[in-house]
Amino acid sequence: MVKQSITCIVSCKDKHKGKLNDNGIKQAEEVAEKLKAEPINAFIASDLRRSIHTCEIIAAPHHQPVRITPLLRERDWGAFTGKYIPDLSNLKNPALWPKDIESIDAIKARAAEFIAWLRTEYPNQKVLAVGHGIINKAIQSVYYDKPMNEILPMSNAEIRMLEL
Repeated sequence: MVKQSITCIVSCKDKHKGKLNDNGIKQAEEVAEKLKAEPINAFIASDLRRSIHTCEIIAAPHHQPVRITPLLRERDWGAFTGKYIPDLSNLKNPALWPKDIESIDAIKARAAEFIAWLRTEYPNQKVLAVGHGIINKAIQSVYYDKPMNEILPMSNAEIRMLEL
């Protein structure tokens, strides 16, 4: 599991928007270099462009295609979608959030669905999945059966391995 490289937007309603900046491309290239000798059977990314681009960079040395799934998409931020993080002064206070933001329970259900899908589609295979901070945290929360607040946040382009 890899967190997509650096961008500065929360999310995009248009899944084709949102792109890696130069630092994000560099981070993905560093991960690709680190993993180029690893035998990876499949590469999976969220359907948001910045994750697809990150995964394409990492998959390039393996000459493998990238499979796309909405299960790895970042949290649906509702009315916050498409806003720049620095502009969201009430981001730290969930009581002030719009009511249409995807709930933690819904995110964890999607994470469980992703894990089940991986087990079915890729049994006994090594898969690299590129997602986003909160969904990656939810996947680990489900996997380790721990509350999300006990899972450390991932840095951009950080790699964490889970054995399913």
